[in-house]
Amino acid sequence: MHGVRRAALAALARAGEDAPGTGPGLGRAAARLLPLPLPGGAARPEHTGWSDAVAAAAGALRAGGLVAVPTDTVYGVAGLAQDSGAVRSIYSLKGRNGKKPLAICLGDVERLYRYCQVNVPDELLRDLLPGPVTLVLKRSEELNKDLNPFTSLVGVRIPNHPFIRELARACPGPLALTSANISCQASTLTVSEFQELWPQLSLIIDGGPIGDIQSPECRLGSTVVDLSVSGKFTIIRPGCALASTVEILRQKYGLIPEPAGEPGH
Repeated sequence: MHGVRRAALAALARAGEDAPGTGPGLGRAAARLLPLPLPGGAARPEHTGWSDAVAAAAGALRAGGLVAVPTDTVYGVAGLAQDSGAVRSIYSLKGRNGKKPLAICLGDVERLYRYCQVNVPDELLRDLLPGPVTLVLKRSEELNKDLNPFTSLVGVRIPNHPFIRELARACPGPLALTSANISCQASTLTVSEFQELWPQLSLIIDGGPIGDIQSPECRLGSTVVDLSVSGKFTIIRPGCALASTVEILRQKYGLIPEPAGEPGH
């Protein structure tokens, strides 16, 4: 049985390359739904089948596709940030304004330094990441120039969710990550809530419900904070971790809050 499952997952990993007449992540006839091992999103990396699920998702991404993934806040859609075609597919999928930036997602804080110019202490990064926070920093030359070409900044996520962190580690560069919903609609906490996106996705990783689906607070998404100016911070989106984030930045590191409204944020 395990051999059959592994073969099926291997086929999923190759599926993006085998779909004739379709662009990356688009135009496929049916969504491929892959439940994580263990119900309710309680999957663990050591569980049988975990590495196969990571491999299937990474294979779909390397083929230029888009993959729906659970995070520590809401469901997301990921593509390879260094793949300009995948970036365009994300905007098409969501009907997203081309001037709204995409965040990148990494598996570990150490990798952040390659894609961002960091002007805060490493300890500060580790106090907030992994976690439900997006840190906005100055981008480095390593990042794909077709990703958010209208701004010198980039948002960085390291979700506190083992699957997406393992997936990010398995990919050759950062993931471009956005919420799994049509632009301007509510964030999603189960895979069934974004069924209209399924036909345009290469793979859907079902990690079960995220949080309390009846609670509006669970749909707030990550807290977005701009740390690109030394000694200051700006809250771009309050999100679900506002109070704890502000406390760390002000009380522990003495950063000064600035009002939002800078262009390009």
